[in-house]
Amino acid sequence: HVQLVESGGGSVQAGGSLTLSCVASGYPDKSDCRAWFRQAPGKEREGVAAIYTTGGNTYYAGSMEGRFIISRDNAQNTHYLQMNNLRPEDSAMYYCAAGLAYCSGGYWLAQDEYRHWGQGTQVTVS
Repeated sequence: HVQLVESGGGSVQAGGSLTLSCVASGYPDKSDCRAWFRQAPGKEREGVAAIYTTGGNTYYAGSMEGRFIISRDNAQNTHYLQMNNLRPEDSAMYYCAAGLAYCSGGYWLAQDEYRHWGQGTQVTVS
């Protein structure tokens, strides 16, 4: 039984930082694309960043690059999202996803192709 569990969300003032974690358990794949998405109230879910577990290539949505950093710890089967200089418009439910065969060519944005999702963690920036 595969499970993704996010943590690290919370409330922070504008300009602050948060780091989200996504721990995968019962997860057989050691080479796959893992990502973070977010959804604000009344808006569609959007891609934030992705990382391929083998090699560590990273991919970002344009507006997030430079402020957000995605990383992974393969030994802990965990991927992270470090968010810096947070803005009120970053407030959203953040979801981790895993199980995509590859990230490149924009494929990481294909939400329906991810096999596993976490339950979400709320980030509020005021």
